[in-house]
Amino acid sequence: MGLLDGIGYRVLRLLSPPQRQGNAPELHALYVPRIKAVIGEEGWAELRGKTIVDFGCALGAGTIEMALNGAGRVIGVDIRQDCLEIARKDAAAAGVASMCAFKDRITEPVDAIVSLDAFEHFDDPAAILEIMRGMLKEGGTVLLSFGPTWYHPYGGHLFSVFPWSHLLITEAAQMRWRSEFKSDGATRIREVGGGMNQLSIKELLGVIEASDFLVEYKHLVPIRPVRWAQNRLTREFTTSVVQCILRKPPGTVKPAALRA
Repeated sequence: MGLLDGIGYRVLRLLSPPQRQGNAPELHALYVPRIKAVIGEEGWAELRGKTIVDFGCALGAGTIEMALNGAGRVIGVDIRQDCLEIARKDAAAAGVASMCAFKDRITEPVDAIVSLDAFEHFDDPAAILEIMRGMLKEGGTVLLSFGPTWYHPYGGHLFSVFPWSHLLITEAAQMRWRSEFKSDGATRIREVGGGMNQLSIKELLGVIEASDFLVEYKHLVPIRPVRWAQNRLTREFTTSVVQCILRKPPGTVKPAALRA
């Protein structure tokens, strides 16, 4: 990965000096409008009274937002106990503690799972889909909305100091630059907190196709300025967000082929 090593490292330091980096606060993009963009107002109305999992809830802002906007019961799931504790306090402050729960695992079957801006970060997306499948009741749904993916101009997230810099600069140079303001010992992009799985859209859709889910909806949202150029050949570089609705089939019914 990448062509520029020593020069790339110097470019990163010039454009984004280490002393300017820090532990930025966790940002939260509104959940409910994005969910409605995929399933519509009617789809959201059908979730009223249902039990929803916010998969990878972090500090629980999305979990709380869904509860405040009419969801039945919302369970925020995350492996980070410190985040879950903050989420519980925030839910109480928002007056929805009785409607929300925050856990590192669940055993009760749920009606729906929401996962926003996380699928491109999972180290093993196939295993995550299997975990989600085990959480759902038969006929339950998973709503996935994720991006930017790896070949997007800013698909490297932290590492995308300028468009496609995460592809042009070697991983070694990027990790050397990062080590000057992060001390977690990570040596690969996959190892950092919130690291990218570096999979293409084609690979991620292949994982979904191979899962035991029925694919009810799939949409590749184009990057607005270049939406005119998006097609099967250019989609890796012109897609902003991938949206999918998956349904757990009854019994042993196999998923329909995913046409991309």
